[in-house]
Parts: sequence; C-alpha cells; structure tokens
Amino acid sequence: MLALRIGRPFFDEILRSAVPSSFDRSRFATKEVWSHAVARSDVRLQWDPDHHPSGAPEARRAIQLGLRGAMLRRLGTTELLEVIDVSEFVIRERQQVRAGNLAELQIPEETVYRPADAEAASAVGLDVAT
Repeated sequence: MLALRIGRPFFDEILRSAVPSSFDRSRFATKEVWSHAVARSDVRLQWDPDHHPSGAPEARRAIQLGLRGAMLRRLGTTELLEVIDVSEFVIRERQQVRAGNLAELQIPEETVYRPADAEAASAVGLDVAT
C-alpha cells in the first residue's frame, strides 16, 4: 500500500476540476450538461460513507477523487512529491483491529480540509473557510 504526497496548490486544482460521478441538480441544469462535464473532466468526485476502524459507519463522508488524462499524467510526472510504502504499517494496524485492540491503533489527528480557494471548495460542495 502506498501513500502519495502532493502539494496543496495541486490538490486544490484537482478539487476545482472535479465533476461528481452522479448527477447533482444543484450544480448542473440538466443531466446532459452534467454528462458533458463528466466527459470533459480529468477528475471524478464521489462522496462515500466514512467508517471507524471497527467498521462502524461515521456521520462524516469520505471523498474519493479519480484522476485520468492530463491530471493523472501531471500527478505522475511533475506534481508527486513523495511516495511512501505504508504496507507494513497497514498490516500491523490491521492486526490490532482483528485482535480488538482499537485503543492501540496509531491514528493520525484529523482536521477538516478547507480549501482557501472558493472555486475549489464550491466544486466539491464545501463551505469556504471563514
């Protein structure tokens, strides 16, 4: 399993370019307009349920961003800052979960990412930071 590190400016650009994987009438006047946007975009957006390490659903959502075309090419050639092999870490953590030792998990502190760029925030349905 690999962790990929990219810069915030590129991440915000990815968000600005994102088009939802399903029709959103608050963003698109018709399904045809949305379908055309999906065909043109190199970034597909999907919000999924997030889960606690126990597997229980969380109230919050998790974002999935699919890249293709020029955006994927840029990620692989100019925007990727670091690739980190986290396989051993994931294996150890999975063993903790299977053993029921959730208190022993090494869980990073999480904060809500609020893009400073209003267009990026709007593209994914987030409020702009105040």
